[in-house]
Amino acid sequence: MVHDGVSWRARIQRAARVLSAALFPLIAFGPSAAHAQSIMRTPNLNVGARVPTINPTVTPRINPTVAARPAVRADTVARTPPSRIGTMSSTLRVRPGAGVPSTLPHARFSPNLYPACQSAFRGPDGECFDRPVMSAGGGKGSSAKKGKGGSGNNSAQAAVNLRAVKNELVAEIDGTLSTAEADELARRHGLERIASQSFPLLGGTIGLFRIVDNRPMDTVRRELAADASVRSVQLNFRYFLQDQKKASTEGDAAQYAVSQLRLPQAHALVRGMNVTIAVIDSGVDAKHPELANSVADSFDALGSKEGPHIHGTGIAGAIVAHAKLMGSAPEARLIAIRAFGTGSKGAESTSYVILRGLDYAAEHGAQIINMSFAGPKDPLIERGIAATAARGILMVAAAGNAGAKSPPLYPAANPNVIAVSGTDAQERLFAASNRGNHIAVAAPGADIFLPAPDEKYQITSGTSFSAAYISGVAALMLERNPSLKPGDVRAILTRTARDLGSPGRDDQFGAGRADAFAAVTAAAAAPAVPLASVSGKPAGEKTPAVEPAADNTSVSRALNDGSPSMAADKSAANAAK
Repeated sequence: MVHDGVSWRARIQRAARVLSAALFPLIAFGPSAAHAQSIMRTPNLNVGARVPTINPTVTPRINPTVAARPAVRADTVARTPPSRIGTMSSTLRVRPGAGVPSTLPHARFSPNLYPACQSAFRGPDGECFDRPVMSAGGGKGSSAKKGKGGSGNNSAQAAVNLRAVKNELVAEIDGTLSTAEADELARRHGLERIASQSFPLLGGTIGLFRIVDNRPMDTVRRELAADASVRSVQLNFRYFLQDQKKASTEGDAAQYAVSQLRLPQAHALVRGMNVTIAVIDSGVDAKHPELANSVADSFDALGSKEGPHIHGTGIAGAIVAHAKLMGSAPEARLIAIRAFGTGSKGAESTSYVILRGLDYAAEHGAQIINMSFAGPKDPLIERGIAATAARGILMVAAAGNAGAKSPPLYPAANPNVIAVSGTDAQERLFAASNRGNHIAVAAPGADIFLPAPDEKYQITSGTSFSAAYISGVAALMLERNPSLKPGDVRAILTRTARDLGSPGRDDQFGAGRADAFAAVTAAAAAPAVPLASVSGKPAGEKTPAVEPAADNTSVSRALNDGSPSMAADKSAANAAK
């Protein structure tokens, strides 16, 4: 019995071991198999993937106090702004700058009015087209057709046609023609008269005409020019504003330009009082707190009903901002001239409209004209600039944002105009800035903090804003010494500029980065006295003390001051044209 009991227990133990061995795989691996299936169904579990992926429906979380450094494609001009500032309601936090609080409401990046595109699609003036543009020397673009004369001439003509308004001509006509006679002139040549007016600046009458049939532009132009009632005929060229959207980089985005230009020191002496600057641009938001009481007159050369625009408002702010920001001439008077309206590729204008703006500025007392736009060499605008210069009016223009390979753009390349290139917070050349021996001076133009419509703010880049700063510095000089002529202002600006780049004058910075304090100090001397270079901070120079509240004082003059730019009868007459 004992033996049988032991045998029975042994058999029971062997059976238990066999059963345990059979069940062990099920017990050990059963839960793991179930868990693996849940991983396949639920990708959110903490399992390291070999190839990282991003859920497109989830917005990246970025610390708003850290500047993002997005990747840049080689074929683009402007960098993509970080996603932390993707909406109009975003708040931008910046480190305190000169005279600027650490936080400003509703800061945003302005849209790219000067679009990026591949070089094959960029025209001779930097604008982007919807098809390849061939150079005058020939090429293989799809927009040209070969003919008996070879592809070179066709290529040049294609480029010209792309940068002008299709089927529109601008002509100087006999000023004695009545409206009916001007319409009859148009009908004789298969044209429609869009508009015409007398331009006192030119001493002539200019008409804008449209071809109503499919005849070639050159044929119509030759036939119209042969008419005895016509003095000259040309294309109605396009012009584009010169700014670019750009992400904030290292450095203080809150007006580094203020310290670079030494504006606080200059403003201790002058602030642009009683100097009138005409801004030929897009619409300006005159109700913005930064521009309060600064817009003395306005004129819509387009005859449009568009509201304020970010570019025009930003340009005005670079010149006269005087609330949370600081412009280069906070007490100057502005004539806001709308000449740029919304187009298929951003804000643009034409020869005829810009001439209307020049004429209005010259007839309404402008002492300085800011032109932050660029286009081709235009006979009509060249003539208008020559007439403006003959009246002793100073003109400042943006060099352009078409880059190192661009030919000179106009009006900046006109010898009567002060051409301004752009720099960044590290005093390097703004990457998109044009170069050339026509560049006079440079000024900050990258990551500029400026007002935007509806009491908002923007960070934007472009030689547009470099030119605006220089227009304001010129206003300071004219307040300091009203007897200065345009040539005197140019000479002082270049002689007092801080040399950048290679020693001496160069095609990138001209004479160097402008110095407002040095220029204002030198302006007090008679123009005939040789001006010693006062770039940088010469030994022994004393910086005037600036009162704590002086930089943010509002404009003190009244808008009803007796000024040529406020002549109501002339304003009404021009507005009706």
